[in-house]
Amino acid sequence: MYKLLSDVGRYFKRQEITTDSMVFRLHNNFTTALLFTCSMVITATQYVGNPISCIVQGLPTHVINTYCWITSTFTMPDAFNRQIGTEVAHPGVANDFGDVNARKYHTYYQWVCFVLFFQALVCYLPRYLWNCWEGNLVQTLVNGMNHGMDQQETITKKKHVLMDYLMRHIRRHNSYVYRYFACEVFCLINIFGQMYLMNRFFGGQFISYGVRVLQFSDLPQEERIDPMVYIFPRVTKCIFHKYGPSGTIQQHDSLCILPLNIVNEKTYIFIWFWFLILSGMLIGLLLYRLAIIIMTSLRSRLLHLSTRMLPIEICQSVSKKLDLGDWWILYCLASNMDSLLYRDFLMEFTKKMGDTSSRPVTA
Repeated sequence: MYKLLSDVGRYFKRQEITTDSMVFRLHNNFTTALLFTCSMVITATQYVGNPISCIVQGLPTHVINTYCWITSTFTMPDAFNRQIGTEVAHPGVANDFGDVNARKYHTYYQWVCFVLFFQALVCYLPRYLWNCWEGNLVQTLVNGMNHGMDQQETITKKKHVLMDYLMRHIRRHNSYVYRYFACEVFCLINIFGQMYLMNRFFGGQFISYGVRVLQFSDLPQEERIDPMVYIFPRVTKCIFHKYGPSGTIQQHDSLCILPLNIVNEKTYIFIWFWFLILSGMLIGLLLYRLAIIIMTSLRSRLLHLSTRMLPIEICQSVSKKLDLGDWWILYCLASNMDSLLYRDFLMEFTKKMGDTSSRPVTA
């Protein structure tokens, strides 16, 4: 278990060259590692100890445990409102009096570890797509100028190569930036989609799960119904049928304890709150991206904030002359190049852009 969890730590290593935002990394790196960890913990919990333990008379216990685990257990929804110890033995456990349709069956606990693993894979998909589309372009353009420790001749040569690339490929980077923005949109769609699917997975009880947990502590004691116990019951019932000595079918009613649901309820309450926070950050990020697309003045302000050593006039000049894609490349270089090298490069680039635009057109 320790070895498995230690391998997850590589998702949190600081990247030397960054081409994405912090929120994008929270979705792709942190959330993926979180879901992978939860999946491994729940998988280990199933095989270390007993995920289910049933009480039955006259039958082997391990047979009933296996049967109830691979089939399903059930609770009675109306029994959650009754007083424990007088009307019912445990929350959700009561006699159905032959009303089979009133039972609420629970089969999800067999699939939780697989669902979490699938969620982790989907959360990593935007990262995979962006790595394929980005193709290490920024790392190639930086070319070791993020440290600024080379000899002056080597640095001058690297800046000349970078300048030559940008001048040759000017106004050809719009697809680059819009692909990245599409990956961020995909992150938000993924979070909303996973919330919807988890709600279906838990029978329509997950969307309001966190809100009901918060409201639980404010209710009077006699009106409290623990939402975590309602979705993740700790005690359930299971019915096993077998043939008796004379060939008649005998019914054995057993009471089953699900200690695994203690882990499940804490896991999913954390996932609920984390997905809520992450979706809020992604919505704010997309509104911010929309403002960048629309407002040229915001681009110049951001370029100025990325390196305080540059006058705002230079940032305004270069932002007006470039398309969004070219501006985005410069903005990414600002966060990856050495600040002094970037200042000198951008001043030279602005001057060259001015010389190019003022050059008379010959027939």
